[in-house]
Amino acid sequence: MTDEQLVDEITTNNNTELFGTLYDRFSRTIYNKCYSFVNNEEEAKDLTQDIFLKLFTKLESFKGKAKFSTWVYSFTYNYCVNYVSRNRVKKYETRLPESFDIENYGETMVAEDNSNDNSEEKLNIALKELPEKDKSILVLKYQQNLSIKNIEGVLGIGPSAVKMRIKRAKERLSCSYAMLG
Repeated sequence: MTDEQLVDEITTNNNTELFGTLYDRFSRTIYNKCYSFVNNEEEAKDLTQDIFLKLFTKLESFKGKAKFSTWVYSFTYNYCVNYVSRNRVKKYETRLPESFDIENYGETMVAEDNSNDNSEEKLNIALKELPEKDKSILVLKYQQNLSIKNIEGVLGIGPSAVKMRIKRAKERLSCSYAMLG
């Protein structure tokens, strides 16, 4: 049975036992997404449970305009963004000196630095220092390998906004990376 058929069966016939099948199919993905936001196993498990409870109550709002997996991903992403913005204060914030010239740092700066053995470690540190919104869009594009169109659906914004956010996030990442020396 496809995800969409399961959802239809659950909502049409109120077959709550089939919701367990959806849980089995999506729990790992949802947990991983939650963990990427909070970096804490217990908190990610709690968030996963919260999301499934919300999903169950919102299942009827799935209209089938996109794949169910895309809808779940979008739901999870938005829930996590809201959770983080409500419940956490960013511990690290990159502050650039006023005299810092962003134009001197290209979008490919990080990729060009192959001579440094700890470049991957520096990149991870730079990613952690980014605001959650920037980190999330880079993860969607480069780790989840979502297309611009899919990112549009997840974030609920237009293609030009997606491209601009990716560009700005890459610039911030480049600057943060450069400041690590």
